[in-house]
Amino acid sequence: MEGQEWKSWRRVFAAGFSASSVAELVPGIVEEVDGFREVLRQAEGGEIVLLDEKAINVTMDVIGRVALDHRFCAQANGGNDFTDALRSQVRWTSFGAEMNPWRYVNPAKYFMWWWNRRVMDRYMIRVLEERYAVAEQKGEETGKTVIDLARKAWIAEPEDDKQEAEATSPPSKSSSKQKARADLASHFARQVLGHMKLFILGGHDTTATAVCYSYLLLSRHPSALRTLRHEHTRVFGPSIALTRSLISSHPALLNKLPYTLACIRETLRLFPVVTSPRLGLPSFSLTSPAGHVFPTQDCLVWSCHHGIHNSPLYWPRVGEFLPERWLVPEGHELHPQKDCWRPFEWGARACIGQELAVTELKIVLAMTAREFDIVEAYGEWDAKKERQGGKRDVEGERAYQVQMGSGRASDGFPCRVKFADGAAEVAAVEGQEEE
Repeated sequence: MEGQEWKSWRRVFAAGFSASSVAELVPGIVEEVDGFREVLRQAEGGEIVLLDEKAINVTMDVIGRVALDHRFCAQANGGNDFTDALRSQVRWTSFGAEMNPWRYVNPAKYFMWWWNRRVMDRYMIRVLEERYAVAEQKGEETGKTVIDLARKAWIAEPEDDKQEAEATSPPSKSSSKQKARADLASHFARQVLGHMKLFILGGHDTTATAVCYSYLLLSRHPSALRTLRHEHTRVFGPSIALTRSLISSHPALLNKLPYTLACIRETLRLFPVVTSPRLGLPSFSLTSPAGHVFPTQDCLVWSCHHGIHNSPLYWPRVGEFLPERWLVPEGHELHPQKDCWRPFEWGARACIGQELAVTELKIVLAMTAREFDIVEAYGEWDAKKERQGGKRDVEGERAYQVQMGSGRASDGFPCRVKFADGAAEVAAVEGQEEE
């Protein structure tokens, strides 16, 4: 999507991802993260957990609430037709980073791409119809979710555009439900479907990966974890149990977590979860430090975030996890150079959901970091799988990133979950109160 069409849709959805809109959605996010907290409690002291799957479930539930005002129930029920099809589509389109040549030539992928798209579109049309009908019935005009904004855009379209859309839609009968279906099956519905699927894919997979790597790095750096926990206690008080209600009722408290934000930024520096390709233009060229000019016309320009974020040219002590680099004043040797941190990219096409992603990460850490110690278990995992010899790391990193939608932690991030000191007693008290 390019030009005025892209600008129009960007304006439509930008309001829904603004800081004020995300703040309004915080109670729903907290509810879903509380379900994740319960998942971690159930895993405490038990077998090795593949945290990647657990994190994907909670972020899927969150983006469902934010984008569609819909409950996917991925944590409670394992998902539904849509989430199953989306995960299958990611598996069938994630190739190029492995040594299995069969993945390239397997003819089944074409059928699976078609089938998964069909399942997702049917499910999405049904959800769109339901939300559209409810909004019409209640006269809702103030919703901030992505689907609410899409509906408002449809209502605001000129009458000529609506008539054109209806003319190209399947014939509808007298019932309002069938009429709504006919309208949504138009060219507008196809635009909405594409946006919905993009928001849900980008809004769950990348954030889940950042959750896993946040736990990984904090567990490897106990002093950073202590500082983070002290900050949470200072802002939310000593009661872990009250953190949920405080965040829900006072979302602005999340803005008082500078060290938590620094940990998130440093995690995304060391393990950026996506990269950004751009189509080259005749008018745009790249110039090297030596003065060599590289035209980009007919080329795909790839901004390699991992290379930039891990280059000693731009980052002092590049291989170290140093949240403090985000807190030092300008002029300090650790202060980041301008435009060198790019996990959400920059400019007009920067990630529209970055405010949501950072807010979600803050909530996850605020609600879990003081209660749980989450420690990688790759050594046990490899022993369990009877992996002996051979290279199991990339540049010394066992939790190397694997292309599977985003750059996810290898082998699903096997780890063990334990209660932090004193947290078991809190959990027991909460359990008694619920009974």
